Amino acid sequence: MEDVMRITPLGSGQEVGRSCHLVQFCDMTIMLDIGIHPGYDGINGLPYLDQVEPDQIDVLLVTHFHLDHAASLPYLTERTSFKGRIFMTHPTKAVTRLLLGDYYRLLQMKNAKAEDVLWNDTDLAACMDKIELIDFHTTVTVGGLSFHALNAGHVLGACMFWLDIGGRTLLYTGDYSMEDDRHLMAAELPEKKPDVLMCEATYGVQVHASRAEREARFTGAIERVVSRGGRCLIPVFALGRAQELLLILDEYWQSNPHLQNIPIWYASKLASRALRVYQTYANMMNARIRSQMDVSNPFNFNYIQNLKSIDVNNFSDSGPCVVFASPGMLQSGVSRQLFDRWASDPKNGVLIAGYAVEHTLAKEIMNQPTEVVTLEGRRQPMNCLVDYVSFSAHVDFVQNRSFITQVDPKHIILVHGQKDEMGRLKSALLLQYRKLPENKRPTITMPPNLQTVSLKFARRRSAKVMGSLALRESEPVEGEKVQGVLVTHNFTSKIVKPDDLATYTPLRVGSISSKLHVPFTGSIETLRLFLSEMFSGLTETQIVEGGKDGQKTCHKFSCHQDKVSVYVGKTERVAIVEWDASPAGDVIADALIALIMHAQSSAASIRLSSKPCRHPRAGNIDEDDNGEEEGSSAKKPRTSLTDNRLRLIKDTLKDQFDRVEAVYEGNTASYEITTDTGVDSGVVLEEELLTCTVNVSFPDDSGGIAEIKVECLDQKLASNVQECLRNLTKATSPLEN
Repeated sequence: MEDVMRITPLGSGQEVGRSCHLVQFCDMTIMLDIGIHPGYDGINGLPYLDQVEPDQIDVLLVTHFHLDHAASLPYLTERTSFKGRIFMTHPTKAVTRLLLGDYYRLLQMKNAKAEDVLWNDTDLAACMDKIELIDFHTTVTVGGLSFHALNAGHVLGACMFWLDIGGRTLLYTGDYSMEDDRHLMAAELPEKKPDVLMCEATYGVQVHASRAEREARFTGAIERVVSRGGRCLIPVFALGRAQELLLILDEYWQSNPHLQNIPIWYASKLASRALRVYQTYANMMNARIRSQMDVSNPFNFNYIQNLKSIDVNNFSDSGPCVVFASPGMLQSGVSRQLFDRWASDPKNGVLIAGYAVEHTLAKEIMNQPTEVVTLEGRRQPMNCLVDYVSFSAHVDFVQNRSFITQVDPKHIILVHGQKDEMGRLKSALLLQYRKLPENKRPTITMPPNLQTVSLKFARRRSAKVMGSLALRESEPVEGEKVQGVLVTHNFTSKIVKPDDLATYTPLRVGSISSKLHVPFTGSIETLRLFLSEMFSGLTETQIVEGGKDGQKTCHKFSCHQDKVSVYVGKTERVAIVEWDASPAGDVIADALIALIMHAQSSAASIRLSSKPCRHPRAGNIDEDDNGEEEGSSAKKPRTSLTDNRLRLIKDTLKDQFDRVEAVYEGNTASYEITTDTGVDSGVVLEEELLTCTVNVSFPDDSGGIAEIKVECLDQKLASNVQECLRNLTKATSPLEN
C-alpha cells in the first residue's frame, strides 16, 4: 500500500508574490501562507483559492507578516467558508495587525475601486481573533498533524514550519536568511532530515556580495546623493528590512559628523508602533540587541525622526535629506508620492534596497526608463539616479545550496522565485547531486501555480506494544504471536490489552447483552438431543425459581464457554436465548435459534415427540415406530453423544426409505434398508424389493467423522446411500466452543 502526498502551489509557483501552498496527505489538508501579489489589484492579486474548497482546510500556517505571505488572510477567514485553525508566532500576529491595517488605509487613500477592496477593518478585527499563537520549538498537534516552528531569520518572528503527518515529514522554509545582521539571528537547521523540503528560490544562482561591501555601497550611495544637495528616497516596507537599514544608517551618521546636519526621516504612520513591537520582542533578536537593551533601547535612534505626513506643515522639502517611506514596491502611499515629486530632478536618487517584484514600479525603474507615469496618470521624465543594493533578507545561491545540502531531504520542491531564476537553481542542484548514486539523489521539482506534485510513500505498518503487554520478562521471539487490541489514532498504531485501553487510548471496554424470546412447543428431551449433536461441551443446569406455592423449574443449556445460554421452562411455551454480543457470540446464538426452530419442525423431532420418551438401552436394541423394543433387554441406558448420532442417522434414513432396521453395538450400528422400485414388464409396473446393508462406526465418543460401509447389489443405490450418510455424519459433528 502507498500513501500519496499532494502539494499544489496556489501562489508563488514560478513567481514571487501571493505565497500560498496546499499540502494534502492522510486525510489532512494544510495551507502554508496566504499572501497577495503586490503587482496586481483586487481579486487578481489573490492566490488561486477557487481551486480549493476552503471548508476542507484543516490548518493554516503563516510563516511571517509580509504582505505577500499574509495579506489575503482576512479574505480567506471572513469571505469564504474557511473553518480551520490558524497559527503564527507572537511577533507575526502583532505586526500583521499593523501592516494589514496600513494596507487597507492605503487602498482607501488611492480611492481603489470597490471590487479591488477584498476586506475591511471589521473583517481584519474578526480575523485576528481567530489566530492561535505558537512559540518556537513547541509542538502543536491537530488531528493527525504535528508541527513546530523553527527560527527563519528574515524578519522578526519569521519561522519555518516542520510538519509531521502520518510519520512523514515536510519542512517549509517560507522566506529565510542564513546570515546574522544588526538585529536578527540566522535561520536554524532542523535536527532531523525531512522527507520533503519546500524551499524558496528567490535569487536562483545569484550570489550576494559580502555584508560589509553591501553596507559600504548602501551608505556610499546615500552620501553621494545628499552631498550634491539631493534628496534620497529609500522605499521600504514599514516593518522588516526597514529596521535593519535604520540601524545601519543611524550608526553611519553617528560616525560621520559632517552628515549629521542632514535629516533622516522615517515616513510611516506605523513608525512608533512598529518600534514598540520591536522593543517588546527584543528577546527574540540576536545577542547584540539583547545586550544593548540592558543599557539603552537600540531602536531609539539618534539621527532618525518620524515623519507623520509629507504636507508642507510637517515636511520642509527644500534641502538634502534621506527618507525611508513605504510601501517598498512604490505602488502607492508616501513612497509613490515622493517618487513622483523627485523623479525628474537629476540631483535626487532612489535606492532600492530589497527584492523588487515583477509588475511593480520598483522593478520597472531598475531598468532606467526615460519617463514614468505618475499616480495621477500623467507622464513625466525620469532623471533621478536609481541604485540597487540587495539588503533583501533572502538566501543567495551559496547559502541556499548549503542549507539544502545539510538538510538532505528526499524530495525538494522549489517555490517563491521567477521561472528563469528557479530553473537555473534547479539545474545547479541537479549538477551537484549527479555525483551521488542514483538511488540517493533527491527528486527536484519547480511546479508552476496549480500544478500538483504527487509524492508516493510506502505505508508504514508498525505498532507499539504498550501497557502490560510490554511488561514481559523476555523479548518475544520471531514468529511468536502477541495478542491484544490494535488501536490506530492520528496515524499511529498501538497494541494493548483490553484492560489497558482506558489508560493508553480514548477507548473504553464495554459489552452488550442480548436476549431473544423464541416460541417453543417441543420437548426438552428433543431440544437436548439437538443441542448435544450440534455443540460439544454443552452443559445443562436445572434452575428453580419462586417460593413454595409457585415454584418454577427451567433448564439452562450453556455453550461457547457459558457465553451463550438457552432457558427452557417445563410449562412456558417459550425458549429464552441470552448471549454477550460479539461476532462469535452472534453466530452461536443464530445457530441456537435455528436449532430451537428445527427441533419443533423436523421429521425426527416430530417422531420423537409423538411417542413416550424412553432411554434406549445398551446392547443390540432399538425402538420401532410403535415403541416396541428390538434386541436384548439390557438395562444400562445409552445416553452418549455417539448413541444420539446413531439414532439420528436411523431417523433420517426412515425419512427417505420404506423400512429401516438398526442393530447397535458400542460405537457401531448396522442398518438394514429395504426399498422398492418400479420395473417395467412391458404392460404394467411391478414392484421389486431392493436391500442395502449399511455399517456405521464412530472412532470414539468425541464427535469424530464416522467410517461408513455400504453393501448393496444396486450400485447406484449404494452410491447414493453412502454419499447421503457421509454428508449426514459431517453435518451432525458437534461444533467446538
